[in-house]
Amino acid sequence: MKTALLQLNVSDDPVANLEVTLGYFRQAVAEGAEFILTPEVTNCVSTSRKHQNEVLQHEADDITLAALRAEARTRGVWLLIGSLGLKTGDADGRFANRSFMISPQGEITGRYDKIHMFDVSVTPEETWRESEGYRPGTQAVVAQTSFAPVGMTVCYDVRFPKLHAALANAGAQILTVPAAFSPVTGAAHWHTLLRARAIETGCYVLAPAQTGTHASAAHKTRRTYGHSLVVSPWGEVQMDAGEMPGVYTTDLDMGEVAKARSRVPSLENARPFDGPG
Repeated sequence: MKTALLQLNVSDDPVANLEVTLGYFRQAVAEGAEFILTPEVTNCVSTSRKHQNEVLQHEADDITLAALRAEARTRGVWLLIGSLGLKTGDADGRFANRSFMISPQGEITGRYDKIHMFDVSVTPEETWRESEGYRPGTQAVVAQTSFAPVGMTVCYDVRFPKLHAALANAGAQILTVPAAFSPVTGAAHWHTLLRARAIETGCYVLAPAQTGTHASAAHKTRRTYGHSLVVSPWGEVQMDAGEMPGVYTTDLDMGEVAKARSRVPSLENARPFDGPG
């Protein structure tokens, strides 16, 4: 199955971003992709909560979701919208960081709200408190598709192996990890973490990413690492997109999942234990 990862460099303008994303989507379809994936925060990268309040919408009104659902239906392909920043109506005003699986009929067949918030101090100059603007999800999700069950995660979730093991034990054969990864932690950890999640579960890992310096009209810009990856169930990097925005395609052979799991059946061999302490 031909799969396309869209590596994006979105700004803080959802309208302008959508036009670019639709262009890449159509290019991926022209190249024969049957499953297309976009990165985390496909609609808007912004470090300003005030600006996000001005441009983000509720799910029912979001222009990116509506347009991409329509494209999936028109082109007859599966689509993972890596995530969208969305208003929620929560009393504290926090947003959702929500991933969507879209069928070839344009239907939403899976919704996942990012569970683990990126609350870190990478360096004295790079500190993030995602939980101040986004509220964490609580529910793990395996989306059913015509080609494989897909375990849905987002970015910082990649550092929590128990989530991915739970998804694999629930039937997932593909794990999606759309991201807007920090260049500092990306250079140190991105490849290792994604390969580890694939090796531990015997799943394909598909990680479409944001890349580069993200344009902003009125506030601090942000940089992301790029290097959208496809990792095989045996832990091999099958595709690395580097740092340039664009469409990156590869073929998935779902038979490789069973082959990897039969060679090292770690999911079956896991055992409960007591302790320590």
